[in-house]
Amino acid sequence: MGSTQPTFTNPATTSLLELVKARRTHYALTGESPISDDAIEHIVQSAVLHVPSSYNTQTSRVVLLLKEEHRKVWDIAIAAMEGLVAAGAVPKEMFETSTKPKLNAFRAAYGTVLFFVDYDSLAAIKEKFAIYADKFNPFALESNAMSQYLVWTALQSEGLGANLQHYSPLIDEQVQKQWNLPASWKLDAQLVFGTPSAAPGEKAFAPLEDRFKVFGK
Repeated sequence: MGSTQPTFTNPATTSLLELVKARRTHYALTGESPISDDAIEHIVQSAVLHVPSSYNTQTSRVVLLLKEEHRKVWDIAIAAMEGLVAAGAVPKEMFETSTKPKLNAFRAAYGTVLFFVDYDSLAAIKEKFAIYADKFNPFALESNAMSQYLVWTALQSEGLGANLQHYSPLIDEQVQKQWNLPASWKLDAQLVFGTPSAAPGEKAFAPLEDRFKVFGK
């Protein structure tokens, strides 16, 4: 957030940074999309193919759920939370007044992208580079997070709003069963998306000088 606007050699750089600024968390979403399902699929596929990973391990696994299939994942989440209420682990009043309306809002959206990491696929690289073996799982999560951010930003660019959720491990077993997914796929995050029906909340920034330093300029 410098005081002057720099000049870039490639105009696409300015466009990219504007997209980064525009990406926001949208909770008020409708079950509609301004773009085709094929366009959404292409965005997600591009992230799977082109987001980098440590040693090109390609550990991210992604499932795109649209329309009725999307609603199923939030039915799973609602049922799981109802089980916690029945077990006395979650207060019924809190579930009815807060949690359930929130889950129903996710359900009312157009789609969900499920992001997984296949840690089992790292066995060979961990053996080859044993001295760094404990680093590869965090590296895999970092790659997965980049995929989440890219998909989120691209969807925002196409007129879709999104919010990122983390309901693991609560829904993991039923998600795996519902879509017959490999046991080695470990769910990390759920990106809910749809057409925004309200503006996002205000975004506050901590002082940049507390978070960024430059040397040698």
